[in-house]
Amino acid sequence: MQDHIDRPLNTLSKLPKAPSGIEGLDEVTEGGLPLGRPTLVCGSAGCGKTLLAVEFLVRGIRDFGEPGVLMTFEETADELAANVTSLGFDLKALQASKQLRVDHVHVDRSEIEETGEYDLDGLFIRLGYAIDSIGAKRVVLDTIEALFSGFPNESVLRSEIRRLFRWLKDKGVTTIITAERGEGTLTRQGLEEYVSDCVILLDNRVIDQITTRRLRIVKYRGSTHGTNEYPYIISEDGISVLPVTSLRLEHQVSNEVVSSGVPGLDTMFTRGGWYRGTSTLITGTAGTAKTTLAASFALAACQRGERCLYFAFEESPAQLIRNMHSVNINLQPCLDQGLLRIEASRPTLNGLERHLVTVHKAIAQFKPQAVVIDPISNLISVGTLSEVRSMLTRLIDFLKVNGITALFTALISARDGRMEMTEEGVSSLVDTWISVRDLEGVGERNRGLSILKARGMSHSNQVREFLVTDAGIELLDVVIGPAGIVTGASRLTQRAQEQARLVAQQYELERKDRELERKRRVLDATIANLRTEFESVEEELRRVNDEEHARQQAINQGHSAIASGSQARLPTPPAGPNAPAQPLVQD
Repeated sequence: MQDHIDRPLNTLSKLPKAPSGIEGLDEVTEGGLPLGRPTLVCGSAGCGKTLLAVEFLVRGIRDFGEPGVLMTFEETADELAANVTSLGFDLKALQASKQLRVDHVHVDRSEIEETGEYDLDGLFIRLGYAIDSIGAKRVVLDTIEALFSGFPNESVLRSEIRRLFRWLKDKGVTTIITAERGEGTLTRQGLEEYVSDCVILLDNRVIDQITTRRLRIVKYRGSTHGTNEYPYIISEDGISVLPVTSLRLEHQVSNEVVSSGVPGLDTMFTRGGWYRGTSTLITGTAGTAKTTLAASFALAACQRGERCLYFAFEESPAQLIRNMHSVNINLQPCLDQGLLRIEASRPTLNGLERHLVTVHKAIAQFKPQAVVIDPISNLISVGTLSEVRSMLTRLIDFLKVNGITALFTALISARDGRMEMTEEGVSSLVDTWISVRDLEGVGERNRGLSILKARGMSHSNQVREFLVTDAGIELLDVVIGPAGIVTGASRLTQRAQEQARLVAQQYELERKDRELERKRRVLDATIANLRTEFESVEEELRRVNDEEHARQQAINQGHSAIASGSQARLPTPPAGPNAPAQPLVQD
């Protein structure tokens, strides 16, 4: 017993599920609907209950090879086939191929006589035959209210509802049962949601004249599931549920760096641009060249041979191309080559969900490597702040999962410098945030650009002035004045003053060089005079020394001559009376 308790949980089998094939629904249900069990789809009129059920059958046939039975209690087979033709579903062809069985059961209350022994055995036989005739794996009952509308006896009604759900379970078919929403309950009878293994609630609401549909998994026996409300739309391709994808943030990343399309801006990043597959937000007031920066990025992507998808919410494609051509951003060749696709519409044309699905479908069709949305702040007109933030979270995550480099622009208020949809709600979602703003002073308005954040790389902290010229966007060098960064006319004045100072400094240097040269010449002349004087003194000393040497030599010679032979021949002094006798000198 202890061994059984200690077994790891991952060895236990999970609840088997049947993929619905409906875009996004399998992600919300974490794999699909419960296999071989009934699922209740309830909601008010116009929320798409029947369409979801029919798409469940058609996707099962097309994608998973599972035949299905559709038993309808309201619309005839021909009416139903005509209604879903606009979604691309050919029910008659599926019936002809024995993959689908459509059975219309007409229930008229005036023809029903209620008795205490009434049951649904006849329906079970009819439904069982339809299932067995084509080997159906999926069943749809639409709608259960029409089936039980003639039974005011609640006890009989509840008993038969339980029998129906049990019979479907015993049959082992994956079933969707549609039901209308009641007052204060999920269904009119208030019982179906309790006997169903899975309950999906559809809601259709109108907010600020914009229709919004929401889907919520109320319960799912034996399985975890998404518990939030998820928007969904009904388009020509069927139902699309929009869950928040990749909640675990496990998407792949790239170390490749792509250019912003503005050389000066690239130099502000240490790696020369931002990473591929990341999202960049450019915020600024009106007239700060946000669209021009976005178009520069799109052109750079096309020049690299990449596809770029451009969503414009303020300008038509022709106007955008003309305006960008005036600043040497020629987008027309990119359109002609099929590298650029511009989707232009007013935000109020659709709700947020349809905008998001439009982006998804356009990306699926065009398969771009770069996406531009200009501007996202206009979406606030079709949704609340939380709804727009939720939509952008889904969009940014979708782009990251697909490795698409995205650039968004957003308008901020000129009064307090805050984005119309709050910077806190969007800036935290993106990887790179660039701010462009007005730099006013000396009676003129100039544009400045700075990088507020860039995840994964260092960047410049300077505010760079830039110009929108005939050659595109040009970032100017930073000029620092006494009061800080100098822009516009003050920049020209500062440069003129600096140039004047440079000229004065050069003149002063030249003057000092001339002064030094003059002193060098004086020094050389002084040295020459001293050398001449030294030579004169030296010559005089040499002459005196020579004369002294000659005189001394003559004296020495005289002394030598006297010493050597003059003694013998010295004359005898005369003898006086007192003179002593001289000795005789004998030769």
